Amino acid sequence: MPSSPFDPLKAKPSTIAAQALRRHETTAERRRITPPIDISTTYERDADNAYSSGYCYGRDDNATIRHGEEVLARLEGGATAALFGSGMAAAITAFLALPRPAHIIVPKVMYWCLRDWLKNDAPGHGLEVSFADMSDLDQLRGALRPGATKMIWIETPSNPLWGITDIAGCTAIAHEAGAIVAADSTVTTPVLTRPIELGVDVVMHSATKYLNGHSDVIAGALVFAKDDAFAAEARRLRKALGAVLSPRDGALLLRGMRTLHLRVAQQCQSAMTLARHFSNHTAIAQVLYPGLETHRGHDLAAKQMHGGFGGMLSVRVKAGEAAAIAAAAQVKLWRRATSLGSVESLIEHRASIEGAGSPCPPDLLRLSTGIEAVEDLIADLESALDAALCAGLAAGIKAG
Repeated sequence: MPSSPFDPLKAKPSTIAAQALRRHETTAERRRITPPIDISTTYERDADNAYSSGYCYGRDDNATIRHGEEVLARLEGGATAALFGSGMAAAITAFLALPRPAHIIVPKVMYWCLRDWLKNDAPGHGLEVSFADMSDLDQLRGALRPGATKMIWIETPSNPLWGITDIAGCTAIAHEAGAIVAADSTVTTPVLTRPIELGVDVVMHSATKYLNGHSDVIAGALVFAKDDAFAAEARRLRKALGAVLSPRDGALLLRGMRTLHLRVAQQCQSAMTLARHFSNHTAIAQVLYPGLETHRGHDLAAKQMHGGFGGMLSVRVKAGEAAAIAAAAQVKLWRRATSLGSVESLIEHRASIEGAGSPCPPDLLRLSTGIEAVEDLIADLESALDAALCAGLAAGIKAG
């Protein structure tokens, strides 16, 4: 018997991403391979004053943005998604969409810019913030205020120390207390972890990073498990604040997502190779990477992450802060830049960026692995570490 026709709705996530759901194939005469960009700022009303097209004004959304949202919602297993002009815009909108006053619990170690906003600005918006070690579920329970706690925010792996949070454990605790859970899944992407399947209510991405993957778009996203009142309020705020992603950036983001699975697979493989290699390097005191069996959260990461442990790792330089900064200054292939998740490999002395109050050790270098040959990345970093050590020794001899 002939096999039944293939159902595209049952395609694997990598196929969904690569073909962008094929929503751009509008007619038999216009069988586009590449999705078009809708750059119109406004749309014509019908004679009866309605908008049968479904579009009204570019500050709300448009066809390009909706296309990217639909692809991302499918990849995450969510009911709906909303794209924003930055990851910060997406994250802050999630907090502002809560009914207030609201108590929220966030990680002690998390993305620094968002942590700074929560510490300094959130209280002025009726948000009381508690910082907790999310790897300790007992500490999380102790921070909860049933009835008052409206959201628990998790980030796993956490930037830049790459700690692991028990997603299912956190969601069970939160839901029992009547709180929702939001997860910053920028580092894992839907390729490695789908938090909604573990009970999370909303997933946030700095889409600037892995989802785009080419260092040419600033974008953010929220993916909602349910198309409920919370999702509606977030969309209302996005419209009111003018925080929607631009159509051109939306098109670039969609382009990036079409190669997401290939890039993340390569980056995970290279990061694991780097982590294992530098774990035995004489200039390195510690490698922080959840793929290593010695990592405190390795077993939990192996349970929650599928297909790899991410493209991010950090190394602590044995000779201290000055040596770490000197090593970053000596690289020739790695790029000294703030960001992560793109095709080029980046290195950063993170404590210098975060400044006073940072939980980041001063001897730490944060590494974002790109898609270059891993042998070249190893050789370049080894050479930089050797040069930094020689410079340190020379300085010590001169001072003596």
